[in-house]
Amino acid sequence: MLSFVFRRFISMIVTLWLIITVTFFLMHAVPGSPFEKEGKALNETVAQNLNAYYNLDKPLFVQYGLYLQKLVQFDLGPSTANSADTVNKMIARGFPVSFQLGLIAVLFAIISGVGLGVIAALRHNRLIDYAAMIIAVLGISIPSFVVAPLLIKYLAVEWKLLPTATWGSWQHVVMPALALAFGPIAIIARLTRTNMLEVLTQEYIETAKAKGLKPATIVIKHALRNAILPVVTLLGALIANVLTGSFVIEKIFAIPGMGKYFVAGIINRDYSVIMGTTVFYSALLIFLMFVVDVLYGIIDPRIKLHRKESEG
Repeated sequence: MLSFVFRRFISMIVTLWLIITVTFFLMHAVPGSPFEKEGKALNETVAQNLNAYYNLDKPLFVQYGLYLQKLVQFDLGPSTANSADTVNKMIARGFPVSFQLGLIAVLFAIISGVGLGVIAALRHNRLIDYAAMIIAVLGISIPSFVVAPLLIKYLAVEWKLLPTATWGSWQHVVMPALALAFGPIAIIARLTRTNMLEVLTQEYIETAKAKGLKPATIVIKHALRNAILPVVTLLGALIANVLTGSFVIEKIFAIPGMGKYFVAGIINRDYSVIMGTTVFYSALLIFLMFVVDVLYGIIDPRIKLHRKESEG
């Protein structure tokens, strides 16, 4: 296990370095200056001073080296749109909000999706099975930024059940979390249903029934544990989808999370903010993928056995 963790750690570092490098050079390949607002060029002296302050007057590879040096010190630099603010401070303000929203959305998607998939499999070819699959198809087909306005229209404007936007109480979390979780619920439900139907036909399930075990024990302890493995594998991608999708949802619901700063950074061509949020989220997602790999090995011991045999 230690050897596996070490190899994955090295892979994480290399992947993150590649993301940083590609993003850095792509950002600097975009024509224009981050200090130009609405196509208006700055005074030449002012532009020179700003370029010097942000090290933009140095050769590109020197800028790259300086940026890597700061990253090692966990310094993401000052905002080019507002030198009084830093990317680290923006992340400290916005990430807790985005994390709370993302965590609630992911948990809701897992619980609802697995539950819906299990019920659909146990009631195969019945009304609830068809209803679950219709919901799944809608969830896969309709993006979150379309679901969000519909939720606002009916739950907030028409029926006045929830506040329209902003952030503060648990009521402000419901609609954005639902919008973010709608697609993942559909994917998890379909995957769980398919795997449950396959697992329920296995011989060991028939043996468990013959032993007189309770249906709940058979489903939870024997069937679900094996059926949920592909869902665990998918968790990394789903978390990435929820976290990146939250940028748009946060903008729609006026939530003061990371999406607010990222979208503003793109509009203002703020190199530091775009680079900083990209690096931060990349590191977070790579780490989460690593956690998913470890969880997969814990849930299914055969994975560890397979690794040992392949190494042998």
